[in-house]
Amino acid sequence: MSRRSAVARRIGLVCALTAVAVAVGAGVVAASNVAAGLYTGSGGTSVPTWLYLATGGGVIGASALLTMLVTDRGIIDSFHDDAVAVSLDQLRAAGSLVLGTLGVATLAFVVVVGFVGPQIGNFSAAVLVTFVGGRALLTILSYAVGSPWPALNPWRRIASVLPNGYATYPERLGTWPAVAALLTLIWLELVAPLSSSPRALAAVVVAYSAFTIAGGVAFTPETWFRRGDPLSVWFRFYGAVAPIQRTEDGLELRYPGARLGDDDVVTDVSAVAFVLVLVWELTYSGFVATTPGVRTVEALVAIGLPPQLVYLGLLLAGFALFWKVYWIAAERTRERAETYLSRRYLAIRFAPPLLAIAAGYHFAHYAGFSISLWPSLIDTLAAPLNPPENPIQYALTSWFGYVEIAGILLGHVLAVWISHAVSFELFPGKLQAIRSQYPFVVVMIFFTVVSLYLVSLPAVEAVYVPG
Repeated sequence: MSRRSAVARRIGLVCALTAVAVAVGAGVVAASNVAAGLYTGSGGTSVPTWLYLATGGGVIGASALLTMLVTDRGIIDSFHDDAVAVSLDQLRAAGSLVLGTLGVATLAFVVVVGFVGPQIGNFSAAVLVTFVGGRALLTILSYAVGSPWPALNPWRRIASVLPNGYATYPERLGTWPAVAALLTLIWLELVAPLSSSPRALAAVVVAYSAFTIAGGVAFTPETWFRRGDPLSVWFRFYGAVAPIQRTEDGLELRYPGARLGDDDVVTDVSAVAFVLVLVWELTYSGFVATTPGVRTVEALVAIGLPPQLVYLGLLLAGFALFWKVYWIAAERTRERAETYLSRRYLAIRFAPPLLAIAAGYHFAHYAGFSISLWPSLIDTLAAPLNPPENPIQYALTSWFGYVEIAGILLGHVLAVWISHAVSFELFPGKLQAIRSQYPFVVVMIFFTVVSLYLVSLPAVEAVYVPG
């Protein structure tokens, strides 16, 4: 049997294990995302929760063990290096102009319709374009196919035509402004009536526009939209998971996730923090819309804390927990690999695989959301100022829970494989490379169990949030 056929058999076994985990989780529907005062899912498992979670965690552990059997560096390198380049010199300028114009027009559309259009979330094209079109569908497109955001980005397009470059971006800031801004947006998405009040949404969009255009003008668009603008970093990181990647000469087709093995995806500690926020924010949105989250919030409010402060505290506390767990794993990796590579360097190199996990989480939260509200988006776009009285929504079939669980598990399996490839790039010895992966596999199993547990719970309405 050839080495490649042996690898294929192991991959097939991993897929079979994933199918078993999906089958065990029959009947599960993802907890409603918070963006969604627009949509709520149902939940519940048809098997004992402990069996469901053990099976999901077992899939990740088994996939890690099978992956570690692949020690041929030629096969590992081929996953990372194989690519098909596509030159788009003649189409680049035209495509950029078309997408850039579309981006600016969409921004203006959201602001105008938000202020003067109907003031009910489900009937507002501004709300649906923001949450269904941007938060859900554009993000899914970015990690499933390739990110169009560099060409679409309306704020960068505006900042580029204004005088800019008045200040030098402090290197010590790294991506921290984007981290802080993203945490703020996640918090506002929950405590402000953005999905129910189009005017409130439009006001936040205007404020965000002023903030990020000012950053682009002050520090140059190239610098700001790579490091300081949260949406640009968001789409750049999610886009790194996709099979289609932008290059200086055009496009490049690679294996899904192969880009995550490059050493220029995450380059400093602040970028590690942004990756962890992407993983945590989806777990957070599931937590606050389930019974344990609601009870936690109610208990803290009962002792006299303002609800807005409670939600902010839970957001920051959960992020701090993920941060601590990740750095403990980096330190354990350094110890087990017996390497002189620093903990900081190992944390940076092993962070990109977590983007595959974030993509799996995002798909589980937003795939059904997008399908359900897609007809409403089309209806309101056709008549944004006078939408139909009852925009159409699709009801999801009971088996769609299988798809959501598969998204989570496949994201983790891909992350395990990429971590394996990174470890063989970092360490010369096979045993050293394999041992270095153990702590991060444990972290991935932890993330898997937490995520699957939240997905398994029935969705409830978050308390003390604007309706």
